[in-house]
Amino acid sequence: MAFKKKYVPLVIGLGVAAGVFIGGKLNFSDNSDRLFSSNSKKDKLNRLIDYIDYEYVDDVNTDSIVDVTVNGILDNLDPHSVYIPKSELQRVTENMKGDFIGIGINFYSYKDSVAVIRPVPGGPSEKAGIKSGDRIIMADGDSIFGKSWSNEAIVNKLKGEKNTKVSLKVYRRGEPKLLDFQVRRTEIPISSVDASYMLTKNLGYIKINRFAESTYKEFKVALDELQSQGATQLALDLRDNPGGFLGVAEQIVDEFLEANKLILFTKNKSGRIEKSFATKRGDFEEGEVFILINENSASASEIVAGALQDNDKGIIVGRRSYGKGLVQREMALGDGSAVRLTVSRYYTPTGRSIQRPYHNGDNETYYNDYYKRLSNGEFSDQTSIEVADSLKFRTPKGKIVYGGGGIIPDIFVPLDTSVQNETLNYINRRGYISYFVFEELDKNRHVYDGVTFEDFKTNFRVSDDIIVRFQEYFNLRERSNITFVAYHDAMKQLIKAALAEQLYGNGASEQIINEKDVMIDEVILLSQEINRE
Repeated sequence: MAFKKKYVPLVIGLGVAAGVFIGGKLNFSDNSDRLFSSNSKKDKLNRLIDYIDYEYVDDVNTDSIVDVTVNGILDNLDPHSVYIPKSELQRVTENMKGDFIGIGINFYSYKDSVAVIRPVPGGPSEKAGIKSGDRIIMADGDSIFGKSWSNEAIVNKLKGEKNTKVSLKVYRRGEPKLLDFQVRRTEIPISSVDASYMLTKNLGYIKINRFAESTYKEFKVALDELQSQGATQLALDLRDNPGGFLGVAEQIVDEFLEANKLILFTKNKSGRIEKSFATKRGDFEEGEVFILINENSASASEIVAGALQDNDKGIIVGRRSYGKGLVQREMALGDGSAVRLTVSRYYTPTGRSIQRPYHNGDNETYYNDYYKRLSNGEFSDQTSIEVADSLKFRTPKGKIVYGGGGIIPDIFVPLDTSVQNETLNYINRRGYISYFVFEELDKNRHVYDGVTFEDFKTNFRVSDDIIVRFQEYFNLRERSNITFVAYHDAMKQLIKAALAEQLYGNGASEQIINEKDVMIDEVILLSQEINRE
């Protein structure tokens, strides 16, 4: 199965692991004997666990104690050194690898049954004949409906070894009996490019949701296609992108910079510096690029934005980024779990660190920085951004940039509170809109037969009656009396976007949302000004 990000609130999460991180490329200079040699501190912990195992009066799950101990140790380091328990490691690894073995459906549990939202285009379920709206009732002879079946249990039942088959029984509305399907499990991509299309006749658009192993390949395919359609300018949307692999960010930056331009450098505990330079292979070195960032753009996103800004390449548009300049390396702990440990800091080409301040052991204050920025007015007024003259740097062309906490954009765009506010974020996060749209669509899917996405985007309008029905739907489930008078237009747009995603997939919702996106509008204006020069 594959899961679109729009359905994360609805289905078993295949999203990014908790927190933001970068997959490191570095190696320790210490040899294994030195790293893992015996000492009194390690012996103390081992001895305590043994005492509890063999002598403590009650039976205790010492595995859980070890997990608590590991987390306690990491909590006293930086905020981005994290522990990944065995139960989570496979999911995290699959997400960052960019694919997994499954049958290729987006689904959610609807009235205790497995409802197919949309089969993955070209995937094994679509090839077998499974359609949107189908209910999967049985898998290999086992019933997979009812409250006893969690999303995790359903996923485990449908996943399996590559090229193995699963026998499914499916209920389809209008069919007199259950349908039988044999679906061969295969590699299912977890897309990191959410959308790729032309905003204007020469301005292309690509949105990346994370930097996984497969991201550069996806990005390159999208870029080549846009260039074939006439793109000489590119809007690269990294908003809400929490990061990922360092090397992938470097590959993407390389597409825009001339050979031998510095991309970044890293410095580890011993002071060893490693530099990364662009090669001569870039395919968009002559094109104009706009990088879209916001307060949730982190790590690898900031590497891309910082490298281009410091090399006077393109224009950074949006709001100050997250501020993460630490590099992690994943290391196995021998029992199926792993730790992502900070092993170095990275610096942009001008030499600035964009890691915002933190105090070891005080992660709560660090992660509440978002609310501090919000209350300070930074999201609505660029002059509220705190900068330090001691962290001032200059690019080769003399532009002033700052270190000390995120990438400050060249062009500031305030938060649009008409479409981004606590109420709408809560409704979206809980998945109510996607649930509602599925149920509305499920009443009669044939209404949209033969309707192209272009026709839908141009001509379909969400009626006031639909807003009223959603309001009743939401209030019934939340036991509230909220009205959407203040958010009427925003709700219509969100419902249309969710409907487009379920009908057409492949980033359709992004195109709907972008039609009324103030940051996209700013990029289009900048593009037009450059064209007139």
